[in-house]
Amino acid sequence: MGEDEHGGVYGSEAGLTSLCNSVTRVLTVATQTKVHYSAMVQRITKIGLKPDIGCFVLFDGGFSGLVVLNFSGSAALEIYEKYMLSMGMPKSELATAFTSDEVSNILGELMNQIVGDFTGKIRRELQTNITQNQPKMLVLNKQVMLSVDTPLDRPEIRRVSFFTENNNIFYLE
Repeated sequence: MGEDEHGGVYGSEAGLTSLCNSVTRVLTVATQTKVHYSAMVQRITKIGLKPDIGCFVLFDGGFSGLVVLNFSGSAALEIYEKYMLSMGMPKSELATAFTSDEVSNILGELMNQIVGDFTGKIRRELQTNITQNQPKMLVLNKQVMLSVDTPLDRPEIRRVSFFTENNNIFYLE
């Protein structure tokens, strides 16, 4: 994250870029593969958990928000497999279905690392305190809409597409 043209004021776009960089950095290191995101950012009106796997975490303090990662089953399984293989697990011992609790647990742990990386950068660069809850991960067959009961004048909701090494797609909201 860096200063924008307004003399050191950090806006939501800079925060989103920093969050996207945290997702990319943590997943690239964890899976030892290339994860990247699209330069196109969608403005959306509602945030939710979408099939096949949705994960969310709330953070609050000097900077408040809700972060959602929505994974297709193939993206979730690829990230899980590459992470476990990079940790030295034999392929024969890995879960084979994205609906496995083990896949959800690993993605929840990676989500925790992503948000920890992001909030650490915010603390250092903006010198503000942020707390986060434990990420929650759900295997879904239908969309679940989320809302946060917090007094925000103009909440901003964005969606960014991410791609795994095998071009499986997942989304950050």
